[in-house]
Amino acid sequence: MRYRLVIFDYDGTLVDSLPWFIATQPLVAAQFGLRPLRPEEMPALRQLNSREVLRSIGVPSWKLPALTLELRARKRAAAGRIPLHPGIAEAVGELHAAGIRLAIVSSDSPESIRQGLGSLAALIGHIGGGATLFGKAGALRRALRAMAVPPAAAIYIGDESRDAEAAAKAGLAFGAVAWGYAAPDLLRALDPLEWFTEPATLLRLAADPSGVVC
Repeated sequence: MRYRLVIFDYDGTLVDSLPWFIATQPLVAAQFGLRPLRPEEMPALRQLNSREVLRSIGVPSWKLPALTLELRARKRAAAGRIPLHPGIAEAVGELHAAGIRLAIVSSDSPESIRQGLGSLAALIGHIGGGATLFGKAGALRRALRAMAVPPAAAIYIGDESRDAEAAAKAGLAFGAVAWGYAAPDLLRALDPLEWFTEPATLLRLAADPSGVVC
């Protein structure tokens, strides 16, 4: 189907923030008394769902709110230095030009998102930032209300298992990308309705039912 509204996750989906996270995590770990990650651990961690990742690195639930706030603040300070994935700006621009309405729902702050997107932010009709780590379903419902689009006409596109969970809770279709935080085979096992191997494949969302790109 041709969706009226495409809602994107931000980190990992639109911006290539994994290198930033790998560099920042040891600093935050020292601050919160957690185990620092080694870069060579990342391939194995990418095979885990979001809750398994937190257990693997030893994050107790009571530390999670403060940890999230700290990472959000550090991301805001670094936002202008974290690049979009190659091809994302072109894909988002073409979706907008095709008449698809666009939104973002993310745990990141709205300020970080706007700064990271630069001029591309003007194409986004709703930026729902600041969602809790596992609270994106509510943020997705708010985005639908803000854009006046029913769940059946929208899709949420993300790169982690928690994105798939949030979409299901909010009644949206879920589309997974192969270039984000979670490993592609983990996401494929979640049976997403749409699967995108590279940013250019997002243009399928602008196709009419016959498959012709508008």
